[in-house]
Amino acid sequence: MNPQTPAPYTIDESAPAVVRLDTTVRAPLARLWDLHTDIAAWPDWNPDITRAEPTGPLAVGAVFRWHTHGLDITSTVLELVPGRRIVWGGPAHGIDGIHVWTFEETADATVTVRTEESWSGAPVDAEPEALGQALRQSLERWLAALKTTAETA
Repeated sequence: MNPQTPAPYTIDESAPAVVRLDTTVRAPLARLWDLHTDIAAWPDWNPDITRAEPTGPLAVGAVFRWHTHGLDITSTVLELVPGRRIVWGGPAHGIDGIHVWTFEETADATVTVRTEESWSGAPVDAEPEALGQALRQSLERWLAALKTTAETA
């Protein structure tokens, strides 16, 4: 690796809530990537997201605001490898989240989508099991909506 190239961002492995999930999608990688990175359109296919507003083009350092499960969240894009990987993070109501998404084309014309997210902060310290389960359920629904939408588009 070039010494001036930062290492890929990762979740906080020591956080009280860490979830890793994946799914296989029968859709072209370009369709999946475009669907997932069109932040303004998230509410069109993900029923858990009621509002999503990018403040500019998708790039490292870009900020977007979104609303899900009663939370107003401001996230910053930390890493972007087009067609392969996107990482964002930021605080929301005392919770620091880091969210990593990777997309990998397979030989059988499918795409493996992996998501990893960590939550830390006082609210998670107070209720790690409950908030960990809430995070898991949210990511399961997100992956299911992404898969369904991409496969039926």
